[in-house]
Amino acid sequence: MNGLCSFEEVEAELETMSVGYQSWTQENLCVDSSHNDIHYFTTRWDALCPYIDVSEEMLAVAPRPFVVYALPPDGPYGVPINDKYGLVNVADEGFWTEPRRERKFKELEKLYKTFTYNETVMPGRDLTVEDLYEMGGEHFAAYEIDDREIDGFIDYIKDLDVLILTVHDSQGELVLTDVSVLLPKYNQVYGSFCQWNRAFKNRSPGIYACLLASKWAAQNGFRYYNLGPVDDYGYKSLFVTDFEPIYAIALTDLNHPLVLDPTSPLHIDFKPHQLNQIYRDSR
Repeated sequence: MNGLCSFEEVEAELETMSVGYQSWTQENLCVDSSHNDIHYFTTRWDALCPYIDVSEEMLAVAPRPFVVYALPPDGPYGVPINDKYGLVNVADEGFWTEPRRERKFKELEKLYKTFTYNETVMPGRDLTVEDLYEMGGEHFAAYEIDDREIDGFIDYIKDLDVLILTVHDSQGELVLTDVSVLLPKYNQVYGSFCQWNRAFKNRSPGIYACLLASKWAAQNGFRYYNLGPVDDYGYKSLFVTDFEPIYAIALTDLNHPLVLDPTSPLHIDFKPHQLNQIYRDSR
C-alpha cells in the first residue's frame, strides 16, 4: 500500500469525492458481494459501467477485500487479469465483408425485416433511476444487479451521452431495449445492458442488438463497439475483432477466506502475485 493516504488523513476531509466520471462517498462507494457465502466488496460502478477510475483516497478508505474491475487502459492503476474486453472494429470494412459474418448478419436482418427499429441519443444526466428500471428491470433482477449499481450508473453517465436502441414487432410488442454509453475519449460505444423479450428467443435478440449497436457506431464515426468481458459469452465471438486487457485491483488480507478458497474470483481472475498490486508498473 506504499503511497496511499492513511484512513485518518482521508476521513477528516471525505464527503463527496470525484474521480473520472464518478462521484462517491465512503458510505456509497461499495456494494456487497459474496462467493460461497464469503463476503467481499466491489464498487457501485461494477455491473454496468466501463473503465472505472480509482484514486489513492478511494483505495485508502475502501473496506477489504476490495475488488475493482475494468480500470482505464491508459491509467497507472491495476493489473491485467484473466478476462478481456471484446472489441468490434466497426470502422474496418473487412469486419462487414468477412463471409461468415456477412452471412449471419443477413440472416438476422431477414428475421427482423418486419420489425421496427428506433435509436435515441440523449444526455445521461436526463436519465433517471426510474427510466433505467423501465428499460432494464428484468435484466437487473435476473443478473442480481444491486440497486446501488443502478445509482452508480446514473452517477457515471451524468457527463456522457447514452445510446438507447429499441425494437418492436409488427404488432407493436417490445422485443428489446439496448443501452450503451458513448465514449469519445476511447473512440468507443460501450454496451452496458440489453433487456430482451423471452418470447422472441428464437430470433436471437441479444445478438441482433449487438448488430444494431455496431452499425450505429460505424455510421456515427466510432471505431469500436465494446462488447464487455468475453470469456463467459461465446456468442460474442461472431463480432469480436480485437481484444483489450481488463485491468483490475484486488486488495485483501492474504489470510482472508476469499484468498484461501481456490474457486474464488481472486483465483479465477488474478494470478497470486497480483493480489494487493496497485500500480500497473509494479514488479
